[in-house]
Amino acid sequence: MIKKESRNVTRLARHNRVRNKVSGTADCPRLNVFRSNSNIFAQIIDDTKGVTLVSASSIDKELKLENGSNIEAATKVGELLAKRAKKLKITKVTFDRGGYLYHGRVKALAEAARANGLEF
Repeated sequence: MIKKESRNVTRLARHNRVRNKVSGTADCPRLNVFRSNSNIFAQIIDDTKGVTLVSASSIDKELKLENGSNIEAATKVGELLAKRAKKLKITKVTFDRGGYLYHGRVKALAEAARANGLEF
């Protein structure tokens, strides 16, 4: 019988494939998304220095969310990330969906970040 690989293993393979092509620079850092069962996290990373410039997540006390794993939470995280990026004068980023499908929470975060001033 053929054993099926776990979804996370296949996601990590997709993520590594994309990361071979996508990297963040000082001019255009990388917006990385991580989605767990209970929360969603986003970071803007400069890969040349290996430094996280801005981060936001659904567990930030600033957001005061009851449920961190729904589309509403992802939208608020995207808005917060874009506002924090504006303070550091970051306007252009490359989007790294982390191997997840561009659907649901990942899509909501990306669209909220775009609506609040990030370009990608």
